[in-house]
Amino acid sequence: MKIHCIQHVKFETLGTILEWIEQKNHLLSTSHLYKNTSFPEIDAFDLLIVMGGPMNIYEYEKCPWLKEEKAFLEKAIAGGKAVLGICLGAQLLADVLKAEVFNNTYKEIGWFPVSVGRAEKGEIPLLEGIPEEFTAFHWHGDTFSLPEGAKRLFESEACKNQGFIHGNRVIGLQFHLEMSNQTIRNVIENCRDELVEGKYIQKEDEMLDRTDLLKESRQLMFRLLSNLEKTITH
Repeated sequence: MKIHCIQHVKFETLGTILEWIEQKNHLLSTSHLYKNTSFPEIDAFDLLIVMGGPMNIYEYEKCPWLKEEKAFLEKAIAGGKAVLGICLGAQLLADVLKAEVFNNTYKEIGWFPVSVGRAEKGEIPLLEGIPEEFTAFHWHGDTFSLPEGAKRLFESEACKNQGFIHGNRVIGLQFHLEMSNQTIRNVIENCRDELVEGKYIQKEDEMLDRTDLLKESRQLMFRLLSNLEKTITH
């Protein structure tokens, strides 16, 4: 399978997704938008993964590539490609699908529980083997409404729409299952100014060295990707 990744900033990488890709011997290409704006032809990949970043989806002056990226996402969706958006990536997908992206009531930063949404779980192959509740890593202040025709996949106490699926190939996840301890350190180092007092904002020491939660996240990330792979290849 051919996978293309859009990376918005140097410090928000594929994380454990790269391990899954290597284990499966899939082919990977990447657009590094912090270096240059370059996108592949639509027929050059089977799965598009859109990573996170600290920017807002409408910061066009700061990030002039945003408009081109949205046009590319529209083209990929129209072309029937499988697309997985994480955090900012999910917000971009929601925007492209004509949903609203806005400031959430709470910023959510750290390890917090996520539960499977009320959509009929048995009807969504992506959720096969995913527990009803798990603890995921979060780092976001914005959220999105559900695109028309989409199903809510996940929710949390602080944020109603933690994930959606549109059709059976376009998935947005607000949280981060791909994180390793190093990638969490990288985000903290680059976005430390966001660690203010808040109901759903943890301290640095609460976020780091959570081996148990990182292990579970890795397993869940692998499961979701393998479920998505079945959808693409069958």
